[in-house]
Amino acid sequence: MKNYTTDKIRNIGIIGHGSEGKTTLTEAMLFNAKATDRFGRVEDGTTTTDYDPEEIKRHISISAAVAPLEWNQHKLNVIDVPGYFDFVGEMAGALRVVDSACIVVGAVSGVIVGTEKAWDYCKEYGIPKIIFVNQMDRENANFNKVIDQLKDLYGTAIAPFQVPIMEGGQFAGYVDVIAMKAVQFKGKDQVEIPIPENMMDVVEPIRTMLVEAAAETSEDLMEKYFSGEDLSEEEIRTAVREGVVCGDVVPVVCGSAVNNQGVTTLMDTIVGYLPAPGECGSETGEHPSTKDPVERTCSASEPFSALVFKTVVDPFVGKLSLFKVLSGELISGTSVYNPNREKNEKINNLYLLRGKKQESIDKVVSGDIAAVAKLQTTMTGDTLCDQSNPVIYEGIRFPEPSISLAVLSQKEGEEDKVFAGLYRLTEEDPTFTVEKHPETGEMLISGVGEMHLEIISKRLQNKFGVGAAYKEPKIPYRETIRKPLRAEGRHKKQSGGHGQFGHVWIDFEPLPDTEQEFEFVDKIVGGVVPRQYIPAVEKGLREALPVGVLAGYPMVGIRATLNDGSYHSVDSSEMAFKIAASLAYKKLENANPVLLEPIMRAEVIVPDDYMGDIIGDLNKRRGRILGMNPLGNGLQEVVAEVPQAEMTKYATDLRSMTQARGSFKLEFVRYEEVPAISVPR
Repeated sequence: MKNYTTDKIRNIGIIGHGSEGKTTLTEAMLFNAKATDRFGRVEDGTTTTDYDPEEIKRHISISAAVAPLEWNQHKLNVIDVPGYFDFVGEMAGALRVVDSACIVVGAVSGVIVGTEKAWDYCKEYGIPKIIFVNQMDRENANFNKVIDQLKDLYGTAIAPFQVPIMEGGQFAGYVDVIAMKAVQFKGKDQVEIPIPENMMDVVEPIRTMLVEAAAETSEDLMEKYFSGEDLSEEEIRTAVREGVVCGDVVPVVCGSAVNNQGVTTLMDTIVGYLPAPGECGSETGEHPSTKDPVERTCSASEPFSALVFKTVVDPFVGKLSLFKVLSGELISGTSVYNPNREKNEKINNLYLLRGKKQESIDKVVSGDIAAVAKLQTTMTGDTLCDQSNPVIYEGIRFPEPSISLAVLSQKEGEEDKVFAGLYRLTEEDPTFTVEKHPETGEMLISGVGEMHLEIISKRLQNKFGVGAAYKEPKIPYRETIRKPLRAEGRHKKQSGGHGQFGHVWIDFEPLPDTEQEFEFVDKIVGGVVPRQYIPAVEKGLREALPVGVLAGYPMVGIRATLNDGSYHSVDSSEMAFKIAASLAYKKLENANPVLLEPIMRAEVIVPDDYMGDIIGDLNKRRGRILGMNPLGNGLQEVVAEVPQAEMTKYATDLRSMTQARGSFKLEFVRYEEVPAISVPR
């Protein structure tokens, strides 16, 4: 692929709900640009961007994949982004570096939750959009219904550039509303035809709306329009492009990706209307040392800076870091600085990636996307820059993991390989974490959803050849006592020669605050227990605390007062008093021991329509509703305190209840006594 200047580059993310044809559309674009010599099919596992074994097996996209192509003397870096919500982290990474997005909407399914989420993400990142109404070849395809849905949600920003021509229920072509010409599909070709007479009533109002939108972009055009003069096609296109770049206009085109109909027109629209890197403004970061703002424009004359938006881990090739150059240029063989890690990195192998295929290149210009192999310390979200002109950019706002499972090796003896592989996969996927629970001792993996964690297990098997098994994580219950108890611990053992003797009386009582785990008080007088043995008594109690007397959970919230005992001048020892203390501890079973459970603060954000269902469900989970906060845009925040034991699968349940429109976060608040009816067996 030849080198392109920044103004000839378009970085575009293909986003939308799952199974609306995003990967097929990407494949059609590659085929039309002759970047591939055959049109791959998702069903056959032959597409360029779905190359992972699990993607091929499941016929869905799991990872965002870059697919550069050449079209009309421009370079298009197309990023095929997964639509399933378990892989939303891939969208966050892609949208951080693209300059525009194509939202794919099904002509049959219409605007659904994935469409709304894609739009909201574009709005959050300030990204210009185009909408491609796909699957026009399907029975019951309804372009007008989709347009009405889009207008209801997003108002006058929606600007249809085309109206489909339907003949006998079949998608036969389209009318270009700006050029006022019609195109008919003839096999693989497109033939220009007169606009059908019966369509003028539909086309004219849409064109009038577009002309008005164009006129509103400048006073000169407004004056010309109101004086009755017609705007030229070029004036309309220029004005509409300005509206698209600033986000006020969202073009809508239609087609069938699987039949490769209308795709070349979409590609022309991307080149003609969507912005080049830097057209949407400069990138602002900060100086790593002084924290002063640093602004960089997307220009070759600026010092080099780039953002790593994705990491691919391969056990054979090593680590590939995908990045976008935000300013300056990067030449192979140079050294760059990573301010996030305060390390220098050597750039030896630069690649242009197309799916899994790598093409070596020697230079990456400002605004372009490429990959570099074997960076030592760089992670996803890190900045790379010129050390003499350092800058650090905001990273990528990945969603927090929302579901956790305990993980163990399927085969004994492979534990090290399993956890080493899992840690490698966290480099690739920042929405996935691995950590050891400090209380239960279990290794926990956390992700966005159940499918996400299932895919992690399969990738571990495919990439590292080891299997992991999942199970429900243990809830870190604790125990305490509810009434004071005076307990005796007496340890006496004779076995010839020196024996063992330790004897203590300990007053146990509950502390007012169970967050205070243990308090030891020495009230020995008269030397009934010698000074040198008192630390052994405390140590014996502390060593006993991790195993409670009720169900074996750690004991907390206890004050132990040593106030009496006896000793033997020959047979007493530290060990004997430790054992005596532990024997006294076991008698806490008579101090009304109770089980404590962790209580979490849940903040659940849902659309207004789901409020009743969510509150009812939280009540069923033994939750206490603390408040409801309106957030605007039809969203409400429900704040509640809920036992952790009731929230283990909440991510899945919330997604089901809200059609994936809800989100939540949990944080630990305190421990509370488990109601008798809920005590785990």
